[in-house]
Amino acid sequence: MHGVTDPNVETAVGAYVKLLRAVRAISNRVEPRLTGHGLTVTQLGVLEALLHKGPLTHRDLGRRVLTSAANMTDVIDKLTSRGLVTRLRCPADRRLVHVGLTDAGRCMIEDLFPRHAADIAAAMAGLDAEHLQQLGDLLRTLGMAAAQPADAVPLANSCAGNQIAS
Repeated sequence: MHGVTDPNVETAVGAYVKLLRAVRAISNRVEPRLTGHGLTVTQLGVLEALLHKGPLTHRDLGRRVLTSAANMTDVIDKLTSRGLVTRLRCPADRRLVHVGLTDAGRCMIEDLFPRHAADIAAAMAGLDAEHLQQLGDLLRTLGMAAAQPADAVPLANSCAGNQIAS
């Protein structure tokens, strides 16, 4: 790689590119079924979480599907307008709003999720069970490490003449 002298950096960048390519290839195999049902990956994640966990708050759903509060509101609004989820005020604390599946939402996700899971398995069939387990373990470790705050290392400006006047 041009300008990179640290072999660890070059290896990390190479692994990153391979990870992105693999994610894109898998997504290209599994997303058409979702699109056919008018769902995004995030919307499917919300329906799946509600199916397996029961009613959840916006905050809990956002954490589960890794999206912002603002995006979660939009996702819930769209699923509500389609009649797939409903908002339920908590009687004990009216500030809390839980999101739950409607009968139509439950029917859709119970039908769709097993086929979606099979699509994922087919897209990842290039690895046997042992390698899938190893990959899962490695990705968990990587995700936890990447989520840690980065050391505050100022970026040096190595290009002459690119200094910004204050």
